[in-house]
Amino acid sequence: MKVFLFLFVFLFAVALVILMIWRQLDHRADRAEMARLIALQPKSPPAFDPAMVVDLPEPARRYFEYTILTGTPLFTVADIEMTGQFSLGTKEVPNYMAMTARQVLAAPNGFIWKMSGGKGLMRMSGSDSAGWTRFWIAGLAPVARFGGTSDHTRSAFGRYVAEAVFWTPAALLPGPDVVWQAVDENTSKVTFRHSGITQDVYISVTAEGQPTEVRFPRWSDANPQGVYRLQPFGGYLSEFREISGFRLPTHVEAGNFFGTEDYFPFYLADVTSLHFPQPE
Repeated sequence: MKVFLFLFVFLFAVALVILMIWRQLDHRADRAEMARLIALQPKSPPAFDPAMVVDLPEPARRYFEYTILTGTPLFTVADIEMTGQFSLGTKEVPNYMAMTARQVLAAPNGFIWKMSGGKGLMRMSGSDSAGWTRFWIAGLAPVARFGGTSDHTRSAFGRYVAEAVFWTPAALLPGPDVVWQAVDENTSKVTFRHSGITQDVYISVTAEGQPTEVRFPRWSDANPQGVYRLQPFGGYLSEFREISGFRLPTHVEAGNFFGTEDYFPFYLADVTSLHFPQPE
């Protein structure tokens, strides 16, 4: 009996050490991806001039003239810290957990969102990126590990292109791979292409050009069938602040099936810090 107990304790200790090393490797990968994305920040970008968008459809022009002040350096990589609520539940039983997170956003090249939420043994932490989704319970037990597929890449691309509308509008200035079209008086569509993936995003703006609503068809398996397909995603932007020459939202709510009766805002975020880092 003593031998059995000793063997059990030994194996448990070995498993615990392996899990701790595994978790540290995830942390290292997170830091490396953040550093890679930050290194993509343009070192001496041009300054914004309204002439850059004068030929765009009216709602798109208003969007840029509101979100980027004249003379602002056109940085495209943002480092964002946030608090808020996050849900892994359903519309009927959301079970929101308080969360804090840091995100590096560098469209079209990627993003990484590193979060922790909940408390005690139910504390969840991990990261979401263009290459992976990895979450842990209590920092010891992996509960979600996937990525590295074309489906994941396409789904992630939709997310971070839409978030560029929120927080890095300079990344969406018109160019060969970024095309703007008018939808109606206060709505425009931007089509973003990168590495063989195309994503449409629809932006609704006020008369002044403040973006208030973002929606897009997202490639997602967040549905009862658990199969990847295009389905509506989106949310609302509010509480704008001027940050380094940009006017950006500091409150975002978003979720699946936006614009339908099944809309469920599982992501509620309040930005506590946002800056445009310089590569080391």
